[in-house]
Amino acid sequence: MALTLYYHPLSSFCWKTLIALYEAELPFEARLVNLGDPADRAAFQAVWPLAKFPVLRDEARGETVPESSVVIDYLAQHYPAARGLVPADPDAARQVHLKDRLIDNYIHLPFQQIVGERMRPAGDKDPFGVEQNRAKVSEGYGLIQPMIEGPWAMGEAFTLADCAALPALYYADYAVSLDAWPALRAYLDRLKARPSVARVLAEAEPWFQYFPLKDG
Repeated sequence: MALTLYYHPLSSFCWKTLIALYEAELPFEARLVNLGDPADRAAFQAVWPLAKFPVLRDEARGETVPESSVVIDYLAQHYPAARGLVPADPDAARQVHLKDRLIDNYIHLPFQQIVGERMRPAGDKDPFGVEQNRAKVSEGYGLIQPMIEGPWAMGEAFTLADCAALPALYYADYAVSLDAWPALRAYLDRLKARPSVARVLAEAEPWFQYFPLKDG
């Protein structure tokens, strides 16, 4: 199979890429990597030295593509079934990329800082840092909510921005409830009903027991 995705089913940024692959119905080999296993980590580092998820390997084109947004851009550029994920119109594409970056930088990343704090040893906790990141997530919600133009981030078309929004909103909701942002809550519900997203969530379900904020 030409495409191989190095990933973990609990990784939020891997979800972003998986949604794009399922949305485009592109065949690929899913290569689950256990970073806790030295041999598995070493094999992954041979593909991508940073050993960060996700990474797409395209044997047909001899390309190794890291970073979720870049992977989706790559798919849209080289695979016709994925072209709709990034609009051909430059102005529309710029808006898609802007929403993608805002979602990742102002919701997704501060939420990951909250998760990282939960995993620190007891003597190294930083409650003030957690509250700062909760405030950042709230600010991100307020920023993004008025930018959702219709059923999806760009209106009728499902794009890269929606691939980014699902993992960010789904996971961040555990730390900062979306109840005060009803339009974002409704948007998340629409995303979860999308077949490509529902498939990602179903595949991740057995792993949720390991999610650090699952118990609140």
